[in-house]
Amino acid sequence: MKQFIASAIIVLCLVSCSTEDAEHPTVEFDVSSMTVRDIQRALSNGEITSATLMQSYLENASRSRDLNAFISVGEESALKSAKDADTRIGVNKDYPPLLGIPIVVKDNIHVAGMTNTAGTPSLLNYVPETSNPIVEKLQAAGAFVLGKTNMHELAFGVTSNNAHFGAVGNPHNESMFAGGSSGGTAAAIAAGLAPAGLGTDTGGSVRIPAALTGIVGYRPSSGLYDSSAVTPISSTRDTVGLMARDVSDVILLHEIIVGERVPAFKIVTKIRLGVPRDYFFNNLDVELAEVVDNALAELQNAGITLVETDIHGIADLILATGFPIVLHEVVRELPEYLDAQGTNVSYEELASKTASADVKSIFGMLADGGPIDDEAYAAALEARKTMQQLMQQYFASNNLDGMIFPTTILPARPKSGSDETVELNGQRVPTFPAYIQNTEQATIAGLPSISIPVGMTASGLPVGLDLEGPAGADAIILAVALAIEEILENAE
Repeated sequence: MKQFIASAIIVLCLVSCSTEDAEHPTVEFDVSSMTVRDIQRALSNGEITSATLMQSYLENASRSRDLNAFISVGEESALKSAKDADTRIGVNKDYPPLLGIPIVVKDNIHVAGMTNTAGTPSLLNYVPETSNPIVEKLQAAGAFVLGKTNMHELAFGVTSNNAHFGAVGNPHNESMFAGGSSGGTAAAIAAGLAPAGLGTDTGGSVRIPAALTGIVGYRPSSGLYDSSAVTPISSTRDTVGLMARDVSDVILLHEIIVGERVPAFKIVTKIRLGVPRDYFFNNLDVELAEVVDNALAELQNAGITLVETDIHGIADLILATGFPIVLHEVVRELPEYLDAQGTNVSYEELASKTASADVKSIFGMLADGGPIDDEAYAAALEARKTMQQLMQQYFASNNLDGMIFPTTILPARPKSGSDETVELNGQRVPTFPAYIQNTEQATIAGLPSISIPVGMTASGLPVGLDLEGPAGADAIILAVALAIEEILENAE
């Protein structure tokens, strides 16, 4: 993949000239590293056209088919949208902020006129007539969808080892997985196939692949983003999330979606972050731990106050809430979705045609043991309320803006042999619980959470730090994340 990144530098002659014409020099752009804001500036200044940019992304996508980042690419419609955008930009400087900018969308989020497979064989021919409202808002701001991205089948996993569409590779090492379930979106952005995109997060499915591929992944407070028109798992825990190359781009997209500005932190020394060592720092991969410790030291040196304080009882509450809520809701909400959307696919057919062994085993477990009953579900929801109260108390009693911890306790692992277990500090451990250890509780309590890339392990794999805050404090968390990103960039 390193060879691909090196070859992704596209030399664009942006005016009608030869390279020998001093008045019209050739401008070089590395499209693999361009952010949304980079593209905005280049388009506005007339240094690049959307059509040329789009062609470069499509060429990159063609070269990187072995990544399996995409399930479908809307080449014809994307090129048409890009050309239409160039026409508008050329005659009018007062145009929408994302005009001419492509995004990618996880293939369980509806985009009208594009297939929505949710990564599973039985939905290969399902084409929704309407789009998810978040997609519509970004399109209204001028963005267009380059393609639908690969994912862990039905979003039921953390590797994106999809048995039907192929395992999503990690751009930093193609033999490793990209994480899941939004692995295709993460891989596409990390590999320079698109500047930003959408994923979904039920147990960590935006933040885990973001951390493993070295990009930014943001899960908003539950209910902040409209997550209708998405193939569901759990209405309590599902949400659409944002993925991009840096925090600044995530903030830009977030502001467009919610219609409010995110104020910057002017005084970094006023930031207070909890560091919950117990549970969230348990059994860290040795190489990952070193990167995390170095990043925390840089934040402290910059004046951020790190408060070493734990969240007592969090592990028991996660155990009491996580799976009971999901397993109760999926057996009700998924059949309702299939019927209401006119997919012509029954729940039984979808389950029987599931391709990935780990996902098939979930449906088998539900069939053999039956769903979580109403009494157990009610108890889980009560435990969820207790968790929400505990988290609110944790932030308030310690006067914290948020808390910070490793997004995952280990970096990416090989695609081969990772469906059930992975290696961690010399031992084989179950894959799913290992990767959701630190991300699950935000999805249960409904808290805003963002994974920020903070460095590479000695083995050359990305590491992410997760910043999490009180419910509804999305603007604060995003502002703190931007401050952290700037500190770490200046420390390099």
